[in-house]
Amino acid sequence: MNKRFLIGSGFILGLLGVLLVRAGNPPNMGVCLACFVRDIAGGLGLHRAAPVQYLRPEVPGFILGSFLIALVSKEFRVRGGSSPLARFFIGFTIMIGALVFLGCPLRMLLRLSAGDLNALIGLFGFIAGIGAGIFFHKRGFSLGRAHPQSTGNGLFFPVMTVALLLMVTLAPIFIFFSESGPGSLRAPFAISLAAGLLIGILVQRSRLCQVGCFRNLMLTGDPQLLYASLAMLAGAFFLNLIFGYINLGFSGQPVAHTAALWNFAGLAIVGLGATMLGGCPLRQTVMAGEGDTDAGFALLGMAAGAAFAHNFGLAAGPAGVPLAGQVAAVLSVLFLLGLGFIFSATQAEITVKGTIAGTK
Repeated sequence: MNKRFLIGSGFILGLLGVLLVRAGNPPNMGVCLACFVRDIAGGLGLHRAAPVQYLRPEVPGFILGSFLIALVSKEFRVRGGSSPLARFFIGFTIMIGALVFLGCPLRMLLRLSAGDLNALIGLFGFIAGIGAGIFFHKRGFSLGRAHPQSTGNGLFFPVMTVALLLMVTLAPIFIFFSESGPGSLRAPFAISLAAGLLIGILVQRSRLCQVGCFRNLMLTGDPQLLYASLAMLAGAFFLNLIFGYINLGFSGQPVAHTAALWNFAGLAIVGLGATMLGGCPLRQTVMAGEGDTDAGFALLGMAAGAAFAHNFGLAAGPAGVPLAGQVAAVLSVLFLLGLGFIFSATQAEITVKGTIAGTK
């Protein structure tokens, strides 16, 4: 990928993250896949946490943008079958971790660009989680190969997102809209959708990925994706400075808490799970748009995790992480570690059997 295009894409994404806040999205939450999926789950009635219910148009934009540009560039390839059930539950645990931290890796950068030092602790956890994921990959961890599938499978998510856009515009009585809280803070529909489409296009063409930037650096020493993330941070910082959104420190940060251990643990879960999946939550969403049904299962798992977290009081808030959320975070770590060892051993067994069969 052209280095200038990659860095430029990161810079634009950082600008959009702040411009969407200026247009009406919650502070430090101009773009957050975890927060947006949580709001969509609430808007569909999958959870009844009134402050976080809205069918955010940005997510349909991510999927449709990647779908359209993949069609144009002839990169729309429908594939799947790589442990979809495991991917669903990894997505589920990723959302638990994100809601313990209160944001996805992209929101971590946006929070950091506005001076939220709690996000710095989350960044350390994120890197630690990616390191654990690399440990398993070196042991042979694999969810298996994806295989070509029929075109209809790849159209599921683009069609579903069109349905979501229709529901948010028509506002049928069975759809929920927050009247207060983060879900009530929203940029105008057209601006949100346009930004989502542009982000979907940029991420699909550039392969931007918050997990990939650290994974590639650790594994191969390739810093290009890291440069893109730094450009994103710079773009967001630039506009935060202009708009006066900078608030350096730990306390008083919007939609954040100061529980350092759980900020670290939350994004460590996200980093480990996303490394197992092969991409961060935003990258998984874009891949679902370009025909990857396995990424679609991970995205569905994230939506289920968001609903579960709010139905059972696991999600963090400004006051901190509830006991149920702390227990869920510990269980999520144990689940991912267990999955890492099991799939590493299984893959090693398959490799040995294949070698034996090839010598006969």
